[in-house]
Amino acid sequence: MKKYVAELIGTFFLVLTIGCTVVGHAAGALAPLAIGSTLMVMVFAGGHISGGHFNPAVTLGVWLRGKCEAKDVVPYMVFQVIGAVLAALVVKFLKGGGAVAPLHPATVPALLAEFLFTFALVYVVLNVATSKDTAGNSSYGLAIGFTVMVGAFSVGNISGGAFNPAVAAGISVMGLSSWPNIWIYLLADFAGGAVAAGAFKALSPAEHADVRPFIRD
Repeated sequence: MKKYVAELIGTFFLVLTIGCTVVGHAAGALAPLAIGSTLMVMVFAGGHISGGHFNPAVTLGVWLRGKCEAKDVVPYMVFQVIGAVLAALVVKFLKGGGAVAPLHPATVPALLAEFLFTFALVYVVLNVATSKDTAGNSSYGLAIGFTVMVGAFSVGNISGGAFNPAVAAGISVMGLSSWPNIWIYLLADFAGGAVAAGAFKALSPAEHADVRPFIRD
Protein backbone atom coordinates (compact mmCIF):
# COMPACT_ATOMS: atom_id res chain seq x y z
CA MET A 1 0.00 0.00 0.00
CA LYS A 2 2.87 2.42 0.71
CA LYS A 3 3.77 2.39 -3.00
CA TYR A 4 0.29 3.46 -3.94
CA VAL A 5 0.19 6.22 -1.34
CA ALA A 6 3.55 7.50 -2.61
CA GLU A 7 2.11 7.65 -6.11
CA LEU A 8 -0.94 9.55 -4.83
CA ILE A 9 1.23 12.08 -2.98
CA GLY A 10 3.55 12.72 -5.91
CA THR A 11 0.72 13.12 -8.39
CA PHE A 12 -1.18 15.32 -5.94
CA PHE A 13 1.62 17.86 -5.66
CA LEU A 14 2.30 17.79 -9.40
CA VAL A 15 -1.33 18.65 -10.20
CA LEU A 16 -1.57 21.09 -7.28
CA THR A 17 1.39 23.00 -8.71
CA ILE A 18 -0.11 22.97 -12.20
CA GLY A 19 -3.37 24.43 -10.90
CA CYS A 20 -1.85 27.00 -8.58
CA THR A 21 0.54 28.32 -11.23
CA VAL A 22 -1.80 28.22 -14.23
CA VAL A 23 -5.19 29.26 -12.84
CA GLY A 24 -5.31 33.04 -12.93
CA HIS A 25 -1.94 33.01 -14.72
CA ALA A 26 -0.34 33.18 -11.27
CA ALA A 27 3.16 32.21 -12.42
CA GLY A 28 2.89 33.58 -15.95
CA ALA A 29 5.53 32.29 -18.33
CA LEU A 30 7.41 30.58 -15.49
CA ALA A 31 4.68 28.00 -14.80
CA PRO A 32 6.51 25.20 -16.68
CA LEU A 33 9.58 25.77 -14.52
CA ALA A 34 7.55 25.32 -11.34
CA ILE A 35 5.78 22.26 -12.75
CA GLY A 36 8.98 20.55 -13.86
CA SER A 37 10.65 21.37 -10.55
CA THR A 38 7.79 19.85 -8.56
CA LEU A 39 7.93 16.66 -10.58
CA MET A 40 11.69 16.53 -10.05
CA VAL A 41 11.52 16.81 -6.26
CA MET A 42 8.61 14.38 -6.01
CA VAL A 43 10.55 11.82 -8.05
CA PHE A 44 13.51 12.23 -5.71
CA ALA A 45 11.19 11.97 -2.70
CA GLY A 46 9.13 8.98 -3.81
CA GLY A 47 11.33 7.16 -6.27
CA HIS A 48 12.76 4.80 -3.65
CA ILE A 49 9.25 3.86 -2.51
CA SER A 50 7.24 3.43 -5.71
CA GLY A 51 9.57 4.20 -8.59
CA GLY A 52 8.17 7.72 -8.83
CA HIS A 53 5.83 7.31 -11.79
CA PHE A 54 3.09 9.83 -10.92
CA ASN A 55 1.71 9.25 -14.42
CA PRO A 56 -0.35 6.35 -15.84
CA ALA A 57 1.54 6.61 -19.15
CA VAL A 58 4.83 6.14 -17.30
CA THR A 59 3.36 3.19 -15.39
CA LEU A 60 2.30 1.63 -18.70
CA GLY A 61 5.76 2.15 -20.18
CA VAL A 62 7.56 0.78 -17.13
CA TRP A 63 5.26 -2.26 -17.09
CA LEU A 64 5.84 -2.94 -20.79
CA ARG A 65 9.57 -2.59 -20.17
CA GLY A 66 9.26 -5.26 -17.43
CA LYS A 67 10.00 -3.14 -14.38
CA CYS A 68 6.50 -2.94 -12.88
CA GLU A 69 4.56 -5.95 -11.68
CA ALA A 70 1.24 -6.49 -13.46
CA LYS A 71 -0.61 -6.50 -10.12
CA ASP A 72 0.55 -2.93 -9.47
CA VAL A 73 -0.45 -1.38 -12.80
CA VAL A 74 -4.13 -0.69 -12.12
CA PRO A 75 -3.63 0.36 -8.46
CA TYR A 76 -0.85 2.75 -9.49
CA MET A 77 -3.10 4.34 -12.10
CA VAL A 78 -6.08 4.54 -9.76
CA PHE A 79 -4.09 6.22 -6.99
CA GLN A 80 -2.48 8.60 -9.48
CA VAL A 81 -5.90 9.71 -10.71
CA ILE A 82 -7.20 10.03 -7.14
CA GLY A 83 -4.22 12.24 -6.29
CA ALA A 84 -4.85 14.38 -9.37
CA VAL A 85 -8.56 14.84 -8.64
CA LEU A 86 -7.94 15.66 -4.97
CA ALA A 87 -5.37 18.26 -6.02
CA ALA A 88 -7.80 19.75 -8.51
CA LEU A 89 -10.43 20.11 -5.79
CA VAL A 90 -7.92 21.81 -3.50
CA VAL A 91 -6.97 24.22 -6.30
CA LYS A 92 -10.63 25.08 -6.85
CA PHE A 93 -10.94 25.85 -3.14
CA LEU A 94 -7.73 27.88 -2.95
CA LYS A 95 -8.28 29.79 -6.17
CA GLY A 96 -12.04 29.92 -6.41
CA GLY A 97 -11.91 33.43 -7.85
CA GLY A 98 -9.16 32.74 -10.35
CA ALA A 99 -9.85 33.15 -14.04
CA VAL A 100 -10.18 29.82 -15.83
CA ALA A 101 -10.24 29.72 -19.61
CA PRO A 102 -10.56 26.17 -20.98
CA LEU A 103 -8.10 25.34 -23.71
CA HIS A 104 -9.70 24.41 -27.04
CA PRO A 105 -6.87 22.65 -28.85
CA ALA A 106 -6.83 21.76 -32.51
CA THR A 107 -7.23 17.98 -32.44
CA VAL A 108 -4.42 16.79 -34.69
CA PRO A 109 -1.72 19.18 -33.42
CA ALA A 110 -2.70 18.40 -29.83
CA LEU A 111 -2.57 14.65 -30.43
CA LEU A 112 0.87 14.94 -32.01
CA ALA A 113 2.23 17.27 -29.33
CA GLU A 114 0.99 15.05 -26.49
CA PHE A 115 2.27 11.90 -28.18
CA LEU A 116 5.75 13.30 -28.87
CA PHE A 117 6.45 14.70 -25.44
CA THR A 118 4.89 11.77 -23.59
CA PHE A 119 7.14 9.55 -25.68
CA ALA A 120 10.09 11.75 -24.69
CA LEU A 121 9.12 11.65 -21.02
CA VAL A 122 8.68 7.88 -20.82
CA TYR A 123 11.79 7.29 -22.94
CA VAL A 124 13.80 9.41 -20.53
CA VAL A 125 12.30 7.67 -17.48
CA LEU A 126 13.15 4.23 -18.85
CA ASN A 127 16.70 5.19 -19.71
CA VAL A 128 17.65 7.16 -16.60
CA ALA A 129 15.67 5.29 -13.98
CA THR A 130 15.36 1.65 -15.08
CA SER A 131 18.44 0.89 -17.17
CA LYS A 132 21.33 -1.12 -15.77
CA ASP A 133 23.71 1.23 -17.56
CA THR A 134 22.51 4.22 -15.54
CA ALA A 135 21.97 2.44 -12.24
CA GLY A 136 23.08 4.47 -9.25
CA ASN A 137 22.96 7.86 -10.97
CA SER A 138 21.78 10.75 -8.83
CA SER A 139 20.35 12.93 -11.59
CA TYR A 140 17.38 10.89 -12.77
CA GLY A 141 14.82 13.14 -11.07
CA LEU A 142 16.37 16.21 -12.66
CA ALA A 143 16.22 14.65 -16.12
CA ILE A 144 12.57 13.64 -15.70
CA GLY A 145 11.48 17.02 -14.35
CA PHE A 146 13.34 18.91 -17.06
CA THR A 147 11.70 16.79 -19.75
CA VAL A 148 8.26 17.88 -18.56
CA MET A 149 9.44 21.47 -18.25
CA VAL A 150 10.75 21.49 -21.81
CA GLY A 151 7.55 19.92 -23.10
CA ALA A 152 5.38 22.45 -21.27
CA PHE A 153 7.39 25.37 -22.62
CA SER A 154 7.38 23.90 -26.13
CA VAL A 155 3.80 22.77 -26.68
CA GLY A 156 1.82 23.95 -23.67
CA ASN A 157 -0.03 26.43 -25.84
CA ILE A 158 -0.86 23.70 -28.35
CA SER A 159 -2.12 20.85 -26.17
CA GLY A 160 -2.03 22.13 -22.62
CA GLY A 161 1.16 20.18 -21.96
CA ALA A 162 -0.30 17.36 -19.87
CA PHE A 163 1.77 14.37 -21.05
CA ASN A 164 -0.05 12.48 -18.32
CA PRO A 165 -3.60 11.03 -18.23
CA ALA A 166 -3.90 11.77 -14.50
CA VAL A 167 -2.97 15.40 -15.12
CA ALA A 168 -5.57 15.44 -17.90
CA ALA A 169 -8.20 14.39 -15.38
CA GLY A 170 -7.01 17.04 -12.96
CA ILE A 171 -7.07 19.92 -15.44
CA SER A 172 -10.51 18.78 -16.59
CA VAL A 173 -11.82 18.97 -13.01
CA MET A 174 -10.28 22.44 -12.69
CA GLY A 175 -11.86 23.60 -15.93
CA LEU A 176 -8.53 24.22 -17.64
CA SER A 177 -9.54 21.67 -20.25
CA SER A 178 -12.98 20.61 -21.43
CA TRP A 179 -14.06 17.06 -20.55
CA PRO A 180 -14.90 16.22 -24.19
CA ASN A 181 -11.20 16.71 -25.00
CA ILE A 182 -9.90 14.20 -22.47
CA TRP A 183 -9.78 11.45 -25.10
CA ILE A 184 -6.97 13.37 -26.81
CA TYR A 185 -4.78 13.00 -23.73
CA LEU A 186 -5.75 9.41 -23.03
CA LEU A 187 -5.05 8.27 -26.57
CA ALA A 188 -1.89 10.26 -27.22
CA ASP A 189 -0.32 9.82 -23.78
CA PHE A 190 -0.85 6.08 -23.48
CA ALA A 191 0.31 5.63 -27.08
CA GLY A 192 3.42 7.71 -26.38
CA GLY A 193 4.21 5.63 -23.31
CA ALA A 194 3.76 2.34 -25.16
CA VAL A 195 5.86 3.39 -28.15
CA ALA A 196 8.60 4.67 -25.84
CA ALA A 197 8.74 1.27 -24.14
CA GLY A 198 9.03 -0.38 -27.55
CA ALA A 199 11.82 2.00 -28.55
CA PHE A 200 13.68 1.36 -25.31
CA LYS A 201 13.50 -2.40 -25.76
CA ALA A 202 14.58 -2.16 -29.40
CA LEU A 203 17.57 0.04 -28.58
CA SER A 204 18.58 -1.81 -25.41
CA PRO A 205 18.17 -5.52 -26.14
CA ALA A 206 20.56 -6.45 -23.33
CA GLU A 207 18.00 -5.11 -20.86
CA HIS A 208 15.42 -7.75 -21.80
CA ALA A 209 16.81 -10.26 -19.35
CA ASP A 210 16.52 -7.81 -16.47
CA VAL A 211 12.80 -7.77 -15.76
CA ARG A 212 12.77 -7.42 -11.99
CA PRO A 213 10.40 -4.75 -10.69
CA PHE A 214 12.17 -1.42 -10.33
CA ILE A 215 12.27 0.64 -7.15
CA ARG A 216 14.97 3.30 -7.00
CA ASP A 217 17.09 2.95 -3.83
